[in-house]
Amino acid sequence: MTAAAQVPRSAVFCSARLEAVFDGCFVGPENTRLLGGALEPLYVPAGEPEGGVVARHHRLFYREDFFASALHEAAHWCIAGPERRLLRDFGYWYAPDGRSPGQQAAFQAVEVAPQALEWWFARACGYPFRVSLDNLEAGEAARRSEAAFKDAVTARANTLRERGLAPRARRFFTALAGAFATGARAADQYFYRDELA
Repeated sequence: MTAAAQVPRSAVFCSARLEAVFDGCFVGPENTRLLGGALEPLYVPAGEPEGGVVARHHRLFYREDFFASALHEAAHWCIAGPERRLLRDFGYWYAPDGRSPGQQAAFQAVEVAPQALEWWFARACGYPFRVSLDNLEAGEAARRSEAAFKDAVTARANTLRERGLAPRARRFFTALAGAFATGARAADQYFYRDELA
C-alpha cells in the first residue's frame, strides 16, 4: 500500500485544501476568497457587510466544511460574469427545499451549468461527483425529473470539453489537478451518463 493510499479520505478531501487552491488562483487577480463554515452558501462582494464585517475581498461562502459545497460554489463563481460578481449571491434568487414544480424546473435550468462544471472540478480532485436536485421535500415529482437533469448535466460537461473551459475555470481545474496529484488534463475528459448514480 502506498503512503497516499494510507491517508484517510477525510484528509485528502478536506475543504481547507480547496480554499488554499482557490486562494492561490484568485485572491490576487480576482480579489476573491473561498470560505467555509456558512449555514448556507452565499457570495458577498467586497465592501458589503456580512456579519458586521466589511471585508476588502469578495467572499464566496460554502456550507460548513462540505467539500462538494466548496466545489459547487467555486463553479458558480467561475461562471458568473463581471457584473454578477458585483452582486450579492450573483443576483440570483434561491427558493428553499419544498419548491413547487415550476420553481424546481427553474432551479434545474439554472443549475445545469454549475453542476457540469462542478463535475469537472471533482474530476480534477479525484472526488466522486453527484448531481443535486436540492429539493428533498418534493418526493416522487423531483425524482422523476432527475433522469432528465442528469442527461442535461452530462451533455453540458461534454460541451465544455468541446468548447474548452473559460479561463478562470481552466485555471482552477489545472490547479486542482496539480494540488490533488490526479494528473487530470482537460483534453482527456469525457463524461458518461452512467457515471451518475
